[in-house]
Amino acid sequence: MTPVIEVKNLKKYFSTPHGMLHAVDDVTFSIEEGKTLGVVGESGCGKSTLGRTIIHLHESTAGQIFLEGRDITRVKGKELKQAREKMQIIFQDPYSSLDSRKTIESTIREPLKVSGKYSKSEIESKTLELMNMVGIDERLRVSYPHELDGGRRQRVGIARALALNPKFVVCDEPVSALDVSIQAQALNLLKKLQMEKGFAYMFVTHDMSVVRHISDDICVMYLGQVVEKCPAKELFKMPLHPYTKALLSAIPSVDIHHPNKREILKGELTSPINPKPGCRFAARCPHATENCSQPQVQEEVSKGHFVTCCRIHEL
Repeated sequence: MTPVIEVKNLKKYFSTPHGMLHAVDDVTFSIEEGKTLGVVGESGCGKSTLGRTIIHLHESTAGQIFLEGRDITRVKGKELKQAREKMQIIFQDPYSSLDSRKTIESTIREPLKVSGKYSKSEIESKTLELMNMVGIDERLRVSYPHELDGGRRQRVGIARALALNPKFVVCDEPVSALDVSIQAQALNLLKKLQMEKGFAYMFVTHDMSVVRHISDDICVMYLGQVVEKCPAKELFKMPLHPYTKALLSAIPSVDIHHPNKREILKGELTSPINPKPGCRFAARCPHATENCSQPQVQEEVSKGHFVTCCRIHEL
């Protein structure tokens, strides 16, 4: 089966007064129809930049992006517009991502109008269909974003992203700004729509509990690079990379008799600006040796379980 989205050795660098910032550096993965790839890591590790680069909100520095087997890395103009109809994003902040001057109806209707594929009556009926699909009451059609709570605003963002029935959706921390009870509703809605429509999701988050609930596979990122990738169940059952283990140890435990043993990371963060070859986690890794200063290679330790660590067989 051809993956819906596939990236190969994707890089995104930003120029700064002090050199090139390696926001995304040599990332490779694929997502099939109806599947969710969770992308986790600390703030600033490149999760959101990765998603935005894939859908061309940022242009990549190097590497390749394939949408349903077609190379869309350097598409422009009409081809880019066609590709973007199949790739959408749900933004983190459900308030700032909506135009405060537009009603809910206008916001959801806009991508339908811009596509030029629908008549006025079709746009009207599809707008109502989308509102119903994400659970927004019809009486809120003429409401403005400031009149809605965070949960409803995020439902508007979801409806807008799914208006053109995309194949691939970047969910950029879509529940982090919501109350816990509302988070569950939004996550269940995303899973329900995925089952019905077959969307491929890239779910960006720093919440390990959330990513465990929604993901089929998980990528763990550190300073722009993927350090571990495997099925979600296996990651929580058998994490291998020292950074992954530290992340999982930070999950609060409700078992007072068997609390998680915290792995406290020490040392300074490596600068992502002109980083030296070698493991970027080495400065904080308790198992680091001189070999960690050499270029690291991603290795498939077991079927579907990839780790970037030269000492993986010794730990």
